[in-house]
Amino acid sequence: MSFDVAAVRGQFPILSEIIDGLPVHYLDNGASAQTPLAVIDAVRHYETTGRANVLRGVHRLAERATESYENARAQVATFLGVPTMEIIFTGGCTAAINLVAYSFGSLLKPGDRILLSEIEHHSNIVPWQMLRSRSGIELDMLPVTTDGRIDLEALPRLLTPRTRLVSLAHVSNVTGALLDVRAVVEAVKSVGARVMLDGAQRAPHGPVDLPSLGVDFYAFAGHKAYGPNGIGVLWGRLELLDAMPPFMGGGSMIGRVTLAETTWAPSPRRFEAGTPAIGPAIGLGAACAWMQALDWTGAHDHEMALVQRLMDGLQKIDGTQIFGPASLQNRYPVVSFMLDGVHPHDVAQTLDSFGVAVRAGHHCAQPLMDRFDLDGTTRVSMAPYNDNSDIDALLTGVAHAAKTLR
Repeated sequence: MSFDVAAVRGQFPILSEIIDGLPVHYLDNGASAQTPLAVIDAVRHYETTGRANVLRGVHRLAERATESYENARAQVATFLGVPTMEIIFTGGCTAAINLVAYSFGSLLKPGDRILLSEIEHHSNIVPWQMLRSRSGIELDMLPVTTDGRIDLEALPRLLTPRTRLVSLAHVSNVTGALLDVRAVVEAVKSVGARVMLDGAQRAPHGPVDLPSLGVDFYAFAGHKAYGPNGIGVLWGRLELLDAMPPFMGGGSMIGRVTLAETTWAPSPRRFEAGTPAIGPAIGLGAACAWMQALDWTGAHDHEMALVQRLMDGLQKIDGTQIFGPASLQNRYPVVSFMLDGVHPHDVAQTLDSFGVAVRAGHHCAQPLMDRFDLDGTTRVSMAPYNDNSDIDALLTGVAHAAKTLR
């Protein structure tokens, strides 16, 4: 049976709306995905039948809220294939990476090294630069190949006995290139270092089998994975989390507080100071359950067919150039392109007049743009609910931009 994209689209109310007289051709999923009814209903149910603070409360609403919150943690753990106690709710993927940079980073010494790459999102660069300023660690950078992939041939020469962590994008938010994680882990473990993956662009495309990958930390954002805003996840190996100090102090993350000192709660409480984003966490749990139930073999084939349709169509429009892998191998449905003589923002505004939503600019990846001397690109990022009509509307808009803006 073929993938039933119409049935999937029907679960996302916004996709059937007419907004300002135009249909919604939403191809900006790499920035934020849309939200299915299952998630909307889960958040509404909490807010209307069980809204209360979690932990320690003994009344019915508090117990109901705590049960729903912890069930969401279990749903995320199932999605990643890891123990529930290793799941930490954060404010987003950026917050998760910052948590590791602060807490794991506090255990590092001057001269210790962290390895990143030129392809990273700013969220996986800036926190480490801040750590370098605080503690005197050193940063190394893996180069990027001309087809927009991390150059793993450079990995052996950049790993040293002082390398403590390698933090890389699981999937590039600009080129869609998929990292060869197993090759990275094998090389990194040979020098005794740890591996962290920024999974923001990978998590929205199906369950992640973290035990099989062999990494040590994994981060992703709820709003890119069909969940609410303001929620994200950090997964870490329990022995690492137990050795890390808290990121923030306050309520809920303590064991015992006296005027002389404070002891910490075990993970995950240690890293969830204060009242958490309860409703968004419940929504993210529902999003993970929704993704868990989807036919991802069919969905991935469908997404790759859209990528091929898009790339074939762009290549027929004079002046377009695709930035990133030219094939469907080891990639996900993110495609960036340039239109000669036209700024990406102008392309995106033209597409908006056709009802097509895309992202334009440097995509929080200025070092990558600098590497290739680009002002920016127009980025098309797809989800299982996109269909041929979305791609065709985009190609019509790009062809119009090519004729009218050059």
